[in-house]
Amino acid sequence: MATFLYKLGRFAFRRRHFVALFWVALLTLAGVGAAHAPAAGSTSFSIPGTEAQKAFDLLEQRFPGMSADGATGRVVFKAPAGEKMTDAANRATVEKTVKELADGSEVVSVADPYQAHAVSKNGTVAYASVKYKVSGMELKQASRDALKEAAQDARHAGLTVEIGGDALQAGAEPGAAGEVVGLAIAAVVLVITLGSLVAAGLPLLTAIIGVGIGVSTITVLAKALDLGDTTSTLALMIGLAVGIDYALFIVSRYRSELAEGRDREEAVGRAAGTAGSAVVFAGLTVVIALAGLSVVNVPMLTKMGLAAAGTVVVAVLIALTMIPALLGYAGRKVKAAGEKRRGSAAGTPVKPGLGARWASFVIRRPAAVLLLGVVGLGTIAVPATQLELGLPDDGSQPTSTTQRRAYDLLSEGFGPGFNGPLMIVVDAKDSDSPKAAADKVTDGIKGLGDVATVTPAVFNKAGDTATITVVPGSKPSSVQTEDLVHAIRDQGGEIKADTGAKVLVTGATAMNIDFSQKLNDALIPYLGLVVGLAFLLLIAVFRSVLVPLKAALGFLLSVLAALGAVVAVFQWGWLGGLLGVEQTGPIMSMMPIFMVGVVFGLAMDYEVFLVTRMREAYVHGETPGQAVVTGFRHSARVVAAAAAIMIAVFGGFITSSESMIKMIGFGLAIAVFFDAFVVRMAIVPAVLGLLGKKAWWLPKWLDRAVPNVDVEGEGLKALGGGDARDSDPDEDRELVRA
Repeated sequence: MATFLYKLGRFAFRRRHFVALFWVALLTLAGVGAAHAPAAGSTSFSIPGTEAQKAFDLLEQRFPGMSADGATGRVVFKAPAGEKMTDAANRATVEKTVKELADGSEVVSVADPYQAHAVSKNGTVAYASVKYKVSGMELKQASRDALKEAAQDARHAGLTVEIGGDALQAGAEPGAAGEVVGLAIAAVVLVITLGSLVAAGLPLLTAIIGVGIGVSTITVLAKALDLGDTTSTLALMIGLAVGIDYALFIVSRYRSELAEGRDREEAVGRAAGTAGSAVVFAGLTVVIALAGLSVVNVPMLTKMGLAAAGTVVVAVLIALTMIPALLGYAGRKVKAAGEKRRGSAAGTPVKPGLGARWASFVIRRPAAVLLLGVVGLGTIAVPATQLELGLPDDGSQPTSTTQRRAYDLLSEGFGPGFNGPLMIVVDAKDSDSPKAAADKVTDGIKGLGDVATVTPAVFNKAGDTATITVVPGSKPSSVQTEDLVHAIRDQGGEIKADTGAKVLVTGATAMNIDFSQKLNDALIPYLGLVVGLAFLLLIAVFRSVLVPLKAALGFLLSVLAALGAVVAVFQWGWLGGLLGVEQTGPIMSMMPIFMVGVVFGLAMDYEVFLVTRMREAYVHGETPGQAVVTGFRHSARVVAAAAAIMIAVFGGFITSSESMIKMIGFGLAIAVFFDAFVVRMAIVPAVLGLLGKKAWWLPKWLDRAVPNVDVEGEGLKALGGGDARDSDPDEDRELVRA
């Protein structure tokens, strides 16, 4: 591996015009394709295998044109103080609004509040339900605008009007301002780390080109593959993150090779052969984590993961080829590491850096550092034992949004469960008496607890399928509502045995419950697949069993601690005011599996970049303790810079008004902080210090079976250039003993 990448790096350096032209041409081609690609809209959403999805599919067959999974908008009206919605003037305003709403091309029906008995008992609140042909994720912007305009007209007439439902659900859009701030912070960190504007500009330039190619390609394929806005957003975020990281490590290693006295072409080759090998395997761990999302069997997640994985592959290829080419163009503008310090004090011994001094401290006190790190993260992880999963609804929106105000008005007028009605589907095709079966279902549900209202059954034209609407007594995201869904499904078994009719529970609330359960069930298999494959990969990288095991256990500890912090802030409300959390509640059901996928990839990046340099030093003859110090001398500063960039980028999303985006931003930022600065910078050297030579132990039979990928560049000795190293073993021994 190292020899091949060494030759590839030198080739890109010598043929820099060809390499640069190739990537620019590919970016141009992808950009032109994206500009002319048909608009795709937002991706459809389905959860194969769940009861709620089966019910939706059945309704499409038995109630053609019903659009069971179509978006719903609720325009909620409240009369001025002292008035009622039944007053003539207010009624006229509402009826005019209903007429306006019915004109939309995607509208299936609009229920008049006065005909649908949608006026509260005290007469102050009423609502009009708008049913659309397509889901909220597929709804055109023009339909959303028409909904807002109709509500605004009613406001001008003196009513309080708010809009709820999933009709206002828009696809996630790339946060342009957040990305700009993230890039600006990245630029500052890169300049501090690499010591020059030119050197700092290379990772930014290649990362932008990489995500440009990746996101443009996704746009070109969006219509054909049904890829939504969230797909390109994830690809942008991950591609930008790893693109900067990978280029940073190769440029940093190039500067170290220059400092050892090698010429520029040789330095490029060796940087590509050593740091480039680490980039390849780090990239593979990210690809495994993202592609592994397909085991969840949710099409939207599968597409998001595969698209982001493709963008990571592009980032790896650009780092291995375009960075060497750009270094050829940069010439002397990218200086050797420490060149300014040596020039200002020639012949004066260079003081060991902070990374080397910290590693020496940990090596001298490994047990204490390990205990402190594990206990600290374990304590922070304790709230994760109380984790409650769910999906955000309008009740979790900020109070400044119309969705939240509509939610509160409906709760005030009709009860909290009105915001999450359940749809019961009775498939009585095999029943002798469909009506008797539907009546039995209705009576059974009325006998359950936490039920506010049960509407009469409505049959299809064939008379073999009925729908019953159930309004729970509690809010949609509550444990009581989830228990009610399970109770109705439990009754379904008895009803089928007695009448032959099947009972299915669906609706947005039931779909959210099923989605959360599906993700929860998939978490352990997903963890096993991702961690298992990465474990095998890291055995080949490190030629060790204990180092990959330590890497995997450290990652699990950092993720659990991050989940604990998320629960404390967003479920319990700790520091909620400081972070702008207005409403506490269940944690988004995608959060654990999403954090595992993204954080695992980034954590293994830091592990590979940090520990491969230790492995390299150990292979070249240093003692285990000296190797740890050497690894920190060369890589700690760069790993810390890469982590700081990621924390800044993810942390920028905490300012979002959307609770889901805020939660993701906080969770990823705190997870990267824990993993990079506690696990990789403290626990890893402590464990290696305790293990000594045992850390690099590999059974002989496994050593023969595992291919030698030569990440540490041992094979480069035969290619000339000597084995010059900027590590001083005597100095390392002094640091370890100090």
